[in-house]
Amino acid sequence: MPAITFSRRHYRLAVRILLFCVASGLVLVFVLSKGGDVVNKVDIEGKAAWLKDSIANLPIYQEDTREFWQKSHSTKKIDWHNYKQIEEESKQTGPGEQGLAFYLSPEDEKIKDALYKVNGFNALVSDRINLNRTLKDIRHPDCKAQNYVEDLPTASIVVPFHNEHFSVLLRTAYSALNRAPANLLEVILVDDASTKEHSKKPLDDYVTQHMPRVRVIHLAERSGLIRARMAGARRAKGDVIIFLDSHSEANVNWLPPLLDPIAEDYRTVVCPFIDVIDFETFAYRAQDEGARGAFDWEFFYKRLPLLPEDLKHPARPFKSPVMAGGLFAISKKFFFELGGYDEGLEIWGGEQYELSFKIWQCGGQMFDAPCSRIGHIYRKYAPFPNSAKGDFVGRNYKRVAEVWMDEYKEYLYLRRPQYRNLEVGDLSAQNEIRERLQCKSFKWFMKNIAFDLPKKYPPVEPPDFASGEIRSKADSTLCVDTQFKKENERFNLEQCVKDGSGRSGEQQFSLTWHKDIRPHKRTMCWDVSSLDAQAPVLLWGCHGSQGNQLWRYDPETLQLIHGGNPRCLDCDPGRKELYVATCNNESPTQRWTFERFNQTALLRWNKAGIDEV
Repeated sequence: MPAITFSRRHYRLAVRILLFCVASGLVLVFVLSKGGDVVNKVDIEGKAAWLKDSIANLPIYQEDTREFWQKSHSTKKIDWHNYKQIEEESKQTGPGEQGLAFYLSPEDEKIKDALYKVNGFNALVSDRINLNRTLKDIRHPDCKAQNYVEDLPTASIVVPFHNEHFSVLLRTAYSALNRAPANLLEVILVDDASTKEHSKKPLDDYVTQHMPRVRVIHLAERSGLIRARMAGARRAKGDVIIFLDSHSEANVNWLPPLLDPIAEDYRTVVCPFIDVIDFETFAYRAQDEGARGAFDWEFFYKRLPLLPEDLKHPARPFKSPVMAGGLFAISKKFFFELGGYDEGLEIWGGEQYELSFKIWQCGGQMFDAPCSRIGHIYRKYAPFPNSAKGDFVGRNYKRVAEVWMDEYKEYLYLRRPQYRNLEVGDLSAQNEIRERLQCKSFKWFMKNIAFDLPKKYPPVEPPDFASGEIRSKADSTLCVDTQFKKENERFNLEQCVKDGSGRSGEQQFSLTWHKDIRPHKRTMCWDVSSLDAQAPVLLWGCHGSQGNQLWRYDPETLQLIHGGNPRCLDCDPGRKELYVATCNNESPTQRWTFERFNQTALLRWNKAGIDEV
């Protein structure tokens, strides 16, 4: 018999296997000594010193996940709805059931503030409604007739959290588990070094007793959203990783629409429709019926309208250039081919752009699935301080731009020149991924995927139609003043700051190429939705789609004209009130002087601004 020889590669492999077996044995001994169960109980991440050193060294679970797309699978389509459960849920009544708003009692109203302050939403409402509360099925009716492949890949849900409210976190896990096929799913809760006591042993004990398909990983040090997601991804056992935020609720039959396109092509990424859970009452409602993700050149997330062919098939997934961020499904194989998230990104910010660009430029594709709907709590404010120092979001943006955007990065720096001087660290690993995968250029991405983005968000913006203060002709001491107010707040007239009144205000405006009016350096717009005879003017987030935010200045009549069914900006100088009313060329209260205006552009109104981009 010939002698058995080992190459250096085989030797290293044998050592790794031996070390892995020893480590696994230590974990097993530790857990069994605590009365736990390795598979169905609670992970002990962070409890043993040798597991605390580095998130990046967590082993990637590989069993079978490499093989799913190499095996032959049934292409038969079946109905995945659980009709028995749907019927039972339709009969359930109680606080917050069917996704309805819940209002606290007068006694609870007196004690809600402490929880509100530390969560940024009305956490006491969450505590008063069922962890297993039901949601109304708000999908398009065509979704009820959709079938999906019989042989779907398995999935691991990764939910990172830091100091998340207990009932909100548990409801996230329950909703995902209860409305998905049991054989397809596990949930991994990644505790990013929370300081709330319920995030430790109480959570571990609850999961152990009540949620056998849920695992908890405790990170020893605050790592940020991006690295926490990576920690969960490395421990995932499923063929597909689904990232969810820790304050979300999955709706009816949410999982098969995400998995079906990935089963056909492992380089496909799928995002659900993201609905809104009201931060005050926990009412569940639709955000809209779909749009394609995009960005402007300051890296604010934006949306593009659906294409005509997408509108014809309201239940069919449609391509989207950029994901919204925290909720999406990706095959584990493709995720790690792409290098996962760039762990040089700190805390949060820019990660959705980095991953979206990688997906498209490196051979993948991304869809939004209208028949998968997941609600999300948009907090009233962010209650947690960030551990990073300085402009970490700016550093993240520059890091993404330097690796993926080629010459287009200059448009970002044009608007944010301070980014040029930020230190972003070593980019060699990210550049190596781009070279190894032979990823396409950003110009290709802009021409083929985000082809209509420049029309709505041009890299070089046309000049404003008008800018500066807006002064009343009826009382020349009064100017429009938005007073740094917030969304959905009304604004009026105040004494003109430039007259030396000694008061401060927000009296500089731009009639932009979008044909909306914005306070200087803010992305809030004048908005009128009321049909009242004297309709108030409010501030609202700029959407760039005209409608309620469409304004035009007539340099001859001096009127500011609102909307396609025009009314004019009017005022009551005595009460300093602003509103829109029926246009009257003879009314002095409808006449306004814009400090600066481009008369040539205004006279070319129908062919200027957004219409010429």
